[in-house]
Amino acid sequence: MGCYVYSIKQVVEMLDIPSVTLRAWENRYQAVTPERTESGYRLYSQENIEDLRWLKEQTEKQGISISHAVRLLRARKEKPIEDPHAGAGGTPQEAFEKMKQQIYTALLEFQGERANALIDFGFSMYGYEAMFHQVLVPVLVRVGDAWEEGTATVAQEHYMTHMVSNRFYQFFHVFPVHAHLPKVLAFCPEGEHHQVGLLLFSLFLRKNGAEVIYLGANTPEEGVMAMLENQNRIGAICLSLTGKELLPYCEGLIKRLSEACPGVRFILGGKGFEGAEFPSSEAVAIINEPAERWQDWFDYLFTGVKSRP
Repeated sequence: MGCYVYSIKQVVEMLDIPSVTLRAWENRYQAVTPERTESGYRLYSQENIEDLRWLKEQTEKQGISISHAVRLLRARKEKPIEDPHAGAGGTPQEAFEKMKQQIYTALLEFQGERANALIDFGFSMYGYEAMFHQVLVPVLVRVGDAWEEGTATVAQEHYMTHMVSNRFYQFFHVFPVHAHLPKVLAFCPEGEHHQVGLLLFSLFLRKNGAEVIYLGANTPEEGVMAMLENQNRIGAICLSLTGKELLPYCEGLIKRLSEACPGVRFILGGKGFEGAEFPSSEAVAIINEPAERWQDWFDYLFTGVKSRP
């Protein structure tokens, strides 16, 4: 235990955290527990200061909610999570593999609190992009494979997919929207249940300032058409397809969507669209490049850069 020597006014000045925010963190989330003087005034220790500084960094720089940041702080203090960097000679890839296994096992056993703490720990260590590409996407792929192989139950697959997908959705609200960019509609056609690639690409678009209406997997056509009647700013539609069996339906769907929303641009991704040809090449872009090349495509399609990747 440290000495409690700092007043709330000093903490506010040192950390640039408004006093109302500081009190909310304490009262709602028990972020820190200051001492009280006989008159009822708060006094904070140096440890409290360091904890608050760390929480502020997680919420502002990593985009983690305060509730998740507090949970992560407790996990770090109680050390229930094995640091993936532990062990001499470990490479970054080995650390990612270790974290993937820990998260997958926690979700498989319906340990949501532990899984979220592990994910928060990963965000604080590696940042959101590395965690999504190196850990969470592989976890989702592994979950899908386990379900198809019969080694994971339907309940496990639904639970695990829901938990990981929620972490993607959280970041949709972190990045600002640029009004000059077209609004994007993103969904998987009816019959397509694999949405990992679409989720990742939608998050990439949001990071670049595009407003994304994300409908997810297995989206009925009539629902999309009904939504388009009330949306007049849709400039692009993203479709994801993993298998060729739905390609004929998607070709017809794209034609019908073009008629319902004249001038809209289509961005198609997934193995199901590889090698497909469409009459209007200017209105349809098939992105089969790795994630490292997505920025080139975005610049070409949305910012007027003429050098096509």
